[in-house]
Amino acid sequence: MEKVISRDGTPIAFDRSGAGPVVILIGGGPTDRSANTPLAELLAKDLTVFNYDRRGRGDSGDTAPYAVDREYEDIEALIAEAGGSALVYGTSGGGMIALEAAARGLGISRLAVWEPPYIIEGSRTPVPADYRDRLVRALEEGRRGDMVELFLTAAVGMPAEFVTPMRGMPFWESMEAIAHTLVYDATLTGDFSLPAERLASVAVPTLVIDGGTTPWLTIGAEAVAGVLPGVRRATLHGQPHNVDPAAIAPALLEHFSA
Repeated sequence: MEKVISRDGTPIAFDRSGAGPVVILIGGGPTDRSANTPLAELLAKDLTVFNYDRRGRGDSGDTAPYAVDREYEDIEALIAEAGGSALVYGTSGGGMIALEAAARGLGISRLAVWEPPYIIEGSRTPVPADYRDRLVRALEEGRRGDMVELFLTAAVGMPAEFVTPMRGMPFWESMEAIAHTLVYDATLTGDFSLPAERLASVAVPTLVIDGGTTPWLTIGAEAVAGVLPGVRRATLHGQPHNVDPAAIAPALLEHFSA
């Protein structure tokens, strides 16, 4: 594990592996960098991989108060460590961050995103208008498990009857531990609408990938591709939102080596 220091003094932890051009992996949801470790191992055969913990997660710091700009300053610090330019891959909500980072003009040479969860009107039930407020209230009351359940039902769209039994599964505790970062994500995403005008300014070659198994995410991926000027589309047919690293690694390597 290594660390870079972000602009506000927050240490951002990352694992460096492999050799070749640098690719930065951005995770989404209540996960730390361990979620991307299997993918990092596959990409490290051809690339230098920076697999990092977003602030408030894993071994990274969490300087208060949170602000959206800090996420991009963290990526900027990693890009500086990479030599001023890097490839970037973002999965799920991390894809939204990756796209916004490119729109902000960070030193990204090529970009790839997996199923960024923009909600296109009519594609699914909207996220409740008070979603962030409910997360904040649950955090203040120490109800971290309820925060995770709200994320999975209201944001991800899973049926409540599927989520309730998950509370007893081994991974639930790790999600509860970083449930406070769901407030950060809600601050970032707002109402999950597509910022078409901003994304239209993304000038780097971008690969937008989906699995074709979740219709609203496929609709969102198509909408993203429709506003990006330098875009390639790919579908890994049959892949769930929790994509198999062995399925997506070849697509990423092909895009990043072009």
